[in-house]
Amino acid sequence: MTGAVPPGSPLRADARRNARQIRSAAIGAFRGQGLTVPLEEVAKAAGVSKATIFNRFGGRIGLIEAVIEEVVARELFAVIDHARALDDPGERIGYYLTALRDLQYRQPAFNDVLLQTYPHARQLMEICRAGGEANEEIVAAARASGALRPEFTAGDLHALVVDNALALKYGERPPRDDYDRRTGYLLDGIRRRPSVSGGR
Repeated sequence: MTGAVPPGSPLRADARRNARQIRSAAIGAFRGQGLTVPLEEVAKAAGVSKATIFNRFGGRIGLIEAVIEEVVARELFAVIDHARALDDPGERIGYYLTALRDLQYRQPAFNDVLLQTYPHARQLMEICRAGGEANEEIVAAARASGALRPEFTAGDLHALVVDNALALKYGERPPRDDYDRRTGYLLDGIRRRPSVSGGR
């Protein structure tokens, strides 16, 4: 039978190598520029054509699904796990918000996840769901302990990180020192204010 490709042929080896190169290039590009980076840049970095990306991964959504764990999920879930391991709810919310903002500053792809830029990417939306559950849990514990202002909600935390995602993605990127200073202001604003004794 003519035209059949025997197992272990050079063509199959080339296909596997192309897939590895595309994955590696996508991880670097997504981490550096976010999930919206042109696929032409990914293809160029991988040394393949854009059509090869579609042949191997079915396009951008398939490529995101293939690498989102390495790009975003692994580090985000490590932040969530570390926060949950902290015994003090006030310390937990402080670490969690600071770590989220750090991840937003360092990883443009994380902001694309928060903004749900590609809602048809199943794993991306699963990351959003897991993050939302962590927000609810960590904020509820901090409020119950009295570490947060009683009116501060998980929805407020979500809005704060989404607003930050929009600012970082579409606005001018601030110097890191200024960014970290503003994180401190943000934490001061959401923490419960100490009561003041009347008459003194």
